[in-house]
Amino acid sequence: MDLGEGYKSNEHKIQPHAASESADLHSKDCTTKGGCGEKGKPGGLVDMDDNHFIDAKDPNYSSSEETDKTIVKVINPRFEEYKKKASVIVEEYFATDDGISTANELKDLDMPSYSYYFVKKLISMAMDRHDKEKEMAAVLLSSLYTDVIDPRQVYMGFRKLVESADDLIVDIPDTVDVLALFIARAVVDDILPPAFLKKESDALPEGAKGIDVIKRAEKGYLSAPLHAEVIERRWGGSRNKTVEDVKAKIDNLLVEYAVSGDKKEAIRCINDLKVPFFHHEIVKRAIVMAMERKKAEGKLLDLLKTASEECLINSSQISKGFTRIIDMIDDLSLDIPNAKELLQSLIAKAASEGWLCASSLKQVSFSEKKLVEESIVRAFKAKAHAIIQEYFLTGDVLEVNSCLESENLSSIPELKAVFVKRLIMLAMDRKKREKEMASVLLSSLYFPADDVVTGFSMLIESADDIALDIPVAVEDLAMFLARAVVDDVVKKSLVTVIEKKNDRVWKLLEECFNSGIITPIQMTKGFGRVAESLDDLCLDVPDARKQFGSLVERAKRVGWLDSSFSFNKTACLMENGYHSYSVVLDGNGNGNLGEN
Repeated sequence: MDLGEGYKSNEHKIQPHAASESADLHSKDCTTKGGCGEKGKPGGLVDMDDNHFIDAKDPNYSSSEETDKTIVKVINPRFEEYKKKASVIVEEYFATDDGISTANELKDLDMPSYSYYFVKKLISMAMDRHDKEKEMAAVLLSSLYTDVIDPRQVYMGFRKLVESADDLIVDIPDTVDVLALFIARAVVDDILPPAFLKKESDALPEGAKGIDVIKRAEKGYLSAPLHAEVIERRWGGSRNKTVEDVKAKIDNLLVEYAVSGDKKEAIRCINDLKVPFFHHEIVKRAIVMAMERKKAEGKLLDLLKTASEECLINSSQISKGFTRIIDMIDDLSLDIPNAKELLQSLIAKAASEGWLCASSLKQVSFSEKKLVEESIVRAFKAKAHAIIQEYFLTGDVLEVNSCLESENLSSIPELKAVFVKRLIMLAMDRKKREKEMASVLLSSLYFPADDVVTGFSMLIESADDIALDIPVAVEDLAMFLARAVVDDVVKKSLVTVIEKKNDRVWKLLEECFNSGIITPIQMTKGFGRVAESLDDLCLDVPDARKQFGSLVERAKRVGWLDSSFSFNKTACLMENGYHSYSVVLDGNGNGNLGEN
């Protein structure tokens, strides 16, 4: 269905109805020629943006109201509550640039039928601010699209903005240009269908400023040469600056305080940050520092206690800070010996002093599977970091395999998951080249699937914290997961072809390869994984080995596999836990799989 269907404003009667939480996107817009509640033009019908309507049960209701277009405004308490909270959430986001927290807060509101108002409020507030906030608003909308805010609600929010252009221009003189750029950016970001432009232009009354907005978006931005690149760079793309600056200032004030002990100066610095919604980060970093620096523990706890007593940091932010540490305690345990015991001790001290409600926190679990010795893990993490850095420079997959084999990872399986996590984390903070190289390496390591899954699980569990340093971490991690799934699809597809002699699946692989969805290295990996399972496959399909040989030759002819690909037709040997074949990248990044 076209997202724009049903949005065209039509003159019609409003039927009496009871107050409802839902603001149905497909309901007709209650406007007449001249505008809906437009400034200086009495007689406009209901403004659905304010969730007001004619109520037949109202004591003052008269049937003549519909004919006279008189408005009886009935306040919807839930919507009024949503409006207030939406404004606070937008202010918080502009202060912290924390898209993850913003998404969670919107979910917690649990009023998705009012999301259009959040869209409108976010953009209208950004329009009256600097380029930094405009870029932040555009980035946030793109990240919330579908997962948090339904596409129809996004459409409705932009429609409300266009209809409000006459009002917005009173306070924001450059409304036409700025709102046009927001619409163009939404089209480029694929969160607003291009059909929006014509549908809304046709629906607006003659002379409305919204028509000028649509024309500017279409003619001034979307029709220009290289318009996508120009639009995306218009506001500078500096969305990460705020949170990075705040975190750096928090680190500085805590370090200086730990050295000087000047509590008054530290309190002043916290006040000067002016980010009350981000105080949980202060709590988190102070507690972690107390765990790392035993001598500074007393000072740091005293600082947090004083900040709590002076109502500088509220109880909710304190609980949130401790909760974040509990969620990341397993990772902290790799670097801080006895991290769980230390945290439990700090929680007990804070609770006994009365500035932490311990009952609001999750229990720190000690029943999980014991990790390998912290010293061994820490040493391996340093080695893994060096191996990955070298790989990003050379692209030598064989050298990585050789280095990992020398670490005897098969005797310490947890380390493989640690390597997977470290590889993806380092890649997420780099350019597309390194992200692609990380995916190639991941598909070439031949780690057991359980270890790869464990590595991804560790990443997902710490995604909230990673996102504080890498705002696009969620999107990048989703792409890495999708890529890893594709690597397994090839194997399963080939097994289906062998078991069912289904040529349609082969044609599907062909389409995926030709369109670039499946890369040569993924194809090579898939064939290699089938080769390793041929003995088991032959139990169900006696001629599996013969069929596979034919598929290999067929794949070579169409360019899926390099001519050097071969497999042992009597057995698929393993050496030291690694397969007897490996992937080699040539200068063009193509994968060749040959026997060792």
